[in-house]
Amino acid sequence: MATQTVLELEPLSNLTPIPKQPAPEITEAPGHTISGPASSSPSAPSTAEQEQSIPTRKLSPSRTWTVILQLSSINLISSFSNGLLAIGLPTIAADLSIPPNLLLWPNSVFYLTCGSCLLIAGSVADVLGPKRIFLPGCFLVGVFILVCGVARDGIELIMFRAMQGIATAMVLPSAVSIVSTNIEDGRPRNIGFASTFLAMPLGFAVGLVLGGVFVSNVGWRVGYYASGAVGMLIFGLGIWTLPGDERLGKWRDVGGRLQREVDWVGAVIASGSFAMVSYVLALLSANTANIKTATGIALLVISLVLVPAFVYWMHFQEKRGKPALIPNSMWKNSAFTSVCLMIMLSSSVNSCLEIFCSLFFQQVQHNSPLTAGLKVVPQVLTGALLNLLVGTFVNRTPIALAVLAGNILQAGSPLLMATINPSWPYWYSAFFAQLLAPLSVDILFTVGTIVVSNAFPAKTQALAGAVFNTFAQLGTSVGLCLMSVIQEGVERKAGGVREEERVMEGLRASFWAMFGMMGVACVVGAVGLRQVGSVGVKRD
Repeated sequence: MATQTVLELEPLSNLTPIPKQPAPEITEAPGHTISGPASSSPSAPSTAEQEQSIPTRKLSPSRTWTVILQLSSINLISSFSNGLLAIGLPTIAADLSIPPNLLLWPNSVFYLTCGSCLLIAGSVADVLGPKRIFLPGCFLVGVFILVCGVARDGIELIMFRAMQGIATAMVLPSAVSIVSTNIEDGRPRNIGFASTFLAMPLGFAVGLVLGGVFVSNVGWRVGYYASGAVGMLIFGLGIWTLPGDERLGKWRDVGGRLQREVDWVGAVIASGSFAMVSYVLALLSANTANIKTATGIALLVISLVLVPAFVYWMHFQEKRGKPALIPNSMWKNSAFTSVCLMIMLSSSVNSCLEIFCSLFFQQVQHNSPLTAGLKVVPQVLTGALLNLLVGTFVNRTPIALAVLAGNILQAGSPLLMATINPSWPYWYSAFFAQLLAPLSVDILFTVGTIVVSNAFPAKTQALAGAVFNTFAQLGTSVGLCLMSVIQEGVERKAGGVREEERVMEGLRASFWAMFGMMGVACVVGAVGLRQVGSVGVKRD
């Protein structure tokens, strides 16, 4: 973190492309293939075709590290604000008079809007250029974090958080595209992917710790002012540090490309279904009785109907030779399908562990917000170290073994919390649970991004990042809702006399459910990745 980076700005005209530089290759286990049947649609070319067409600029080492630092910084700041909200929510709710039925909405609405806009933002970034989407998104992230600090009531805070989610959706897929198309394959690109995703859990955990300091001393608003200002600074630096996009030509031609090359119908169907599911899940998190309302039933039914509609539209687009958002033939690729399912499960468990462990430390063990934040610091250290190791050695590691080991070890975290005795010292069990909590998700974010980016054509790398992040966001939404419902139901029926005993029963049931989800992830990984050798290998 203290390493000084020399900023070497090069004119884009002097950036020489690497001739016929292929994408990172997913090597296969002997006698097996992971690609699945090739699609006849031009929207899903074969892997060989993709590898021959991925354009990669040749950036100097200093410029490469500057780009990676830039992309990672905005993810860190956005996640920092999420951690600040998680640790300071009781105080924020009291200051803004947020009613109990809206208590979870400042957190839930961020994931709702972010996940709903990822696919559209990624598709547009592939046409306009990733930098042209990343920089406005970066600017808006800083703005809406800043204005969260001036919110006068709960409704304003929820609105600002919703807009921050949309801005983050512009940043995430375009960052993946910038790494894919500007950093050479092999170890540099692997580290680029690892670093951008490392910033998310790191920022969230730092937000928990510093958020506890802000809440306990100068106030939670100062935390939003500071992080928003840093976000604006990152935007300003990005204007000069990020490599530019290709020239667009006339705006009339750009409009034609947006119409021809973006599967707008598929994006709207998928985004609409995600938004409605997330909204229903948020309602359930607040009160399980909301599922009985006419609004809840209608939205849930419509969102489920849109799933087969999306599948049919993908088939229709492939049959006509038109762009398909996620071609149906792509799901025959076992590696692609399994990493999408695993990141959904693993991200769900990891996000829930961050929040529910904090609740355990505060509501059961009666620690202060600052102390609770400090107790989750091992998650940060483990995640940071693991991301760097994965980015460095992923091309030399048997992926099926690494992912399966990560899944099994992360499953140990909710298992330890489910069997913990609240009177035990922190070092007996809770400490080791924090160490194990991020293992699977941190491995999958790097490995999964490489797998998914290789499954998509070179010209749709932002969409590839959007698809992967959408599954991660969906997992977070589903996980938080499911665990909240389990906790509330068990807590209501618990027979403990004391309040902390009832809370502990609810938390314990939620931890057991998380353990079960990681068990499913282990099975998916063992079956889906059994044919995969290595990923992120540089080809000569």
